[in-house]
This record gives sequence, structure tokens and C-alpha cells, in this order.
Amino acid sequence: MSFLFRPVVSRRTVLRQAQDGRDWFELVDSAAPILLFDSGVGGLSVLAELRKVLPQAPVIYAADNGGLPYGTKTEAEVAARVCGLLGRMSERYRPRLICIACNTASTIALSMVRDVLNVPIVGTVPAIKPAAETTRSGAIGLLGTAATIRQAYVDRLESEFAADKTLLRFAAGELVGAAEGKLRGETVDPMVIDRAVAGLRDQPGGAEIDTVVLACTHFPLLHAELTDAFGPGVRFVDGAAGIARRIAALTGGQDFSRSARDLALFTKAEDSLAALAPALERYGLFRQEVLT
Repeated sequence: MSFLFRPVVSRRTVLRQAQDGRDWFELVDSAAPILLFDSGVGGLSVLAELRKVLPQAPVIYAADNGGLPYGTKTEAEVAARVCGLLGRMSERYRPRLICIACNTASTIALSMVRDVLNVPIVGTVPAIKPAAETTRSGAIGLLGTAATIRQAYVDRLESEFAADKTLLRFAAGELVGAAEGKLRGETVDPMVIDRAVAGLRDQPGGAEIDTVVLACTHFPLLHAELTDAFGPGVRFVDGAAGIARRIAALTGGQDFSRSARDLALFTKAEDSLAALAPALERYGLFRQEVLT
């Protein structure tokens, strides 16, 4: 069972006035895409939900496979890379909205991206608030990358929303690779899943966990494997549907048209991209390009 959270959105007023008095949404080109950005394929979990609420919207799904994984990088490396790439992509593709569908990138670089890009930005952060509201045992697990779980942003969320709960964190970076491999047709190693589960369960109080925050957009792609490994009675918090609804709200009143098939954009050419094609097509992405 999944629970949703309201994602972070740009502080800029979306319906800001243009010089001629028309609202911003009236000036958006109907073919302007929604740009979903992640370090890899994790953001496809967000795209799947976006298709349900905005099936007519043109989409560019951008995966920074050249920088994957983000979870092992420093904050400075992530911030510089995300800001630089989104700046280039925004200039080239002129998106109507950018969604940073990556917890690590959002918790580190979201405010910086908002400072430099004049486009609505939606980010995603660990769903600690709804987890605290839904747990019955008071014990919450949080699976994320090493870079995400150490952020002060996560500390603040815990202090504000889960101060009276037990929040156990585990850096499950191996799950990123497992999700990437799964979408390429590879078999998921059960030991990788077991290590993530044990990383939470083996901590003091871990046996009482009944709610797990999936603090990486890759992890919902392993929902079936995680459900089997954790066993019955554990709920998973997944923010993809909430993000999709927020994007739909921010683009309400805009016209949509597709001048071409939706695009999967990568930052590095590699042989394994061919193996991704069947999975990408299931998400409506029938074209691939490499950012140059």
C-alpha cells in the first residue's frame, strides 16, 4: 500500500504577469514539454503517474546516466552538476516546467536551481510527514541514498513531523543499481533487497517498523521485491502520484500538443541504453537522444 505526499514546488508565482498583461500560462507554447530530471531511470516512477493525470502533455525524460549515482557524490558535486545540466536543458528545450524527480538532487540543489532558472520547479523530498501520520507502531524506516539520508533537510523534516516517532535511516544505494538493472531486463539480486531490509530491521527498534519511506524515486520500481522481503503489515510511502498531481495543478489552463514523440534524453552514450528501449517504450518514450 502506498501513501502520498505533497511535493516541493517553486516559490515563484506560476501565473506571473507578462509585460503585455497576459498570464504566463497564456504565453506557453503548446508543444513546450514538461521536463522530468533524475540521475537515472528512477524518475520513471513519477512519469508513470504523470501519464495518468496529463496523458496529453509532451514530456522529455532526462536521465543523467553520465553522473549516476548521485548518492556517492559530495553536495558540491551534485549541486554543480544538476544546476549546470538543467541550465543547458532549459535553454535548449524550453520546458514549461521542470520536475527534479530525485530526492538527492532536490534535497541538495533545489533552491539553487530555483535561483537560476525562470521556470516553475517541482522537487521531491523524503515523505516523512505522511509516514508519521500513518504509522501505527511509531517506528518508521527510511531508505535512501547515502547523500540523501545525511542531509540537514531530512533532520528538519524529522524534527518537525516525526519528533515523537522512531525514524531509522539506512543508506540503500545498492537499490539504485538494482532498479537500473531491472529496467534493462536483468534479474534483481535478492541479496541486495535483503541487505536493505536488514539495514533497517537490524537497528534497535527495527522490528517494529510498519511504514517505510522510499526516499529515492528508483526504489518504487522495486516495490514488489521490497514488499516480499519486508513481509505483510508494512506500508510504503511513495510520492510519485502527489508530484504528478502538483504538476497538473501548476499547468492547469495550459494547452498541450505534441510535435514529436516524447523523448528520453541521456547525458552519456553507452551500450546499455539499447537494453532500456523496451522499458522506455512502456512509459511512452519512443525516442532516445544523448545531450551534446
